[in-house]
This record gives sequence, structure tokens and C-alpha cells, in this order.
Amino acid sequence: MARFTLGSLAVIGALLLGGCGLLPEQIDETAGWNAQKLYSEAKNYMAEGSYEQAIKLFEKLEARFPYGRYAQQAQIEVAYAHYKSYEPALAIAAADRFIKLHPNHPNADYMYYLKGLATFNEDLGLLAGLSNQDLSERDPKAAQESFDTFGQLVSRFPGSRYAEDARQRMQYLVNSLAQHEVHVARYYYKRGAYVATINRAQATIKTYPNAPATEEALFMLVKSYDALGMSDLRDDAERVMRKNFPNSVYYAGGPKDGRPWWQLW
Repeated sequence: MARFTLGSLAVIGALLLGGCGLLPEQIDETAGWNAQKLYSEAKNYMAEGSYEQAIKLFEKLEARFPYGRYAQQAQIEVAYAHYKSYEPALAIAAADRFIKLHPNHPNADYMYYLKGLATFNEDLGLLAGLSNQDLSERDPKAAQESFDTFGQLVSRFPGSRYAEDARQRMQYLVNSLAQHEVHVARYYYKRGAYVATINRAQATIKTYPNAPATEEALFMLVKSYDALGMSDLRDDAERVMRKNFPNSVYYAGGPKDGRPWWQLW
């Protein structure tokens, strides 16, 4: 068996450590690129849909040239690249960072819009077009966050090119939040919790008076009061419903369209 003295071990160790220096180092082909070159190449990756590679170049650009218009634009592009990569949390974080660093930037309105879109699409889900799950059955937190973000955009930048679309999405989200409340009311009704149904339906009508979901909320009130034998309140609720929705589909058994209401948007 071969024996190694302390001296020979030290020599072997030195050779091993020195050998690391003999390995070829990874060459960074972007080392000599200026800001314009980095930005141009990153944009080419974006055009090809190679968002991961684009993000790496944008981050290198900002690290090497932290000041100036290219660095600011790179921050915007990183947020968009994360959004296109279906990474809403990273897109929102990048948008928040840009807004914090550049609150008065000419493109700050776009960052609010992108942030709202990221939350909006997270709420819809990637398979929304294929799933029959009602949007109102999901956690309304994302819808509320998206609504609040679009609200900030409309409030701070009322003349923005993105403001009108943000307003339309806000209306859609109001309808979604209202329908969520009705969905919960329907859940209570099916389990015979009529008082809880009434409370939820009344909250829907009070909070979202112009949302389409108020039609079903009124219908749930009529049904719940009837189940509890509260005929006076039932008649009052039905009177209000027939006045506001004289041709309501709920009198004939409910909507006939098999698609979820949110897919009609």
C-alpha cells in the first residue's frame, strides 16, 4: 500500500488547486458590448420569444450601465418578459420596482397597466378558455388586487392610452367580485343556511348595485325568505326583483347558455 507523507500530500494539494487554473474559463461574449448593443440583442431575443435569454441580457445591461434611458427601458422590458413568460409574481415585482424607482417616468402608467394585467390574467388562469370552472368560484383576492391596480392607473393617469381599457377591466372585475358573493350565497342556500344566504345576497346588492349578479342575488333573497316562511319579506324582495328584472330568466328556471358568464366577456 502506498504511503503519503505530509510533504507529498501538500504537493498533491497544490497541484490540484493549481490545476483549477488550467481549466478554460467561461468566456462572456457580451463583455465588450455597450448599452445599445446589449439592448438591441435582448430585444431580438424578445422578438423570438426567448424571454429567459432576453431577461439575462437586460439584467446585464442594468448592472453594467445602471444610469440612463437604456437601464430604465431594460427594467420595463424585464417586467414585460416575465409577464409573457407567465410569471405574474415576477412581473408584478418588476413593475413595483420600476414604479418605486421612477414614479414620474413617462411610462409609469404602462407599468401600472402591466401590473394590473399580470394579476388579472393570474386570476383567469392559463386554462380559462378550456375550463368550465366559474371565475367567481376562485379566491377573489387576485381580482381585488387587479381592480385596485387599474384604479390607481385611472386615478393617477386619467388621460393615459391605457385608461379606457383599464376602466373596462375594472367593470368586469366588479362583476366577478359580485358573482363571487352570489356563488357563496348559492352554496349556503344548497345547504339550507338561509340566513347566511340572505346576508350574502344583501351584501352583494348593497356593494355592487349595478352588477349583473344582483339579479340572482335578489332571486336568492326571494327563495330564502320563502324557505323561512317570511312571506312579507319574500313579497317585498320579489316586488323589487320584478320591477328591476321583469323578464328575468330565473322565473323560467335560470340561464340557458351553458358557458360560464365570465367567458362571455
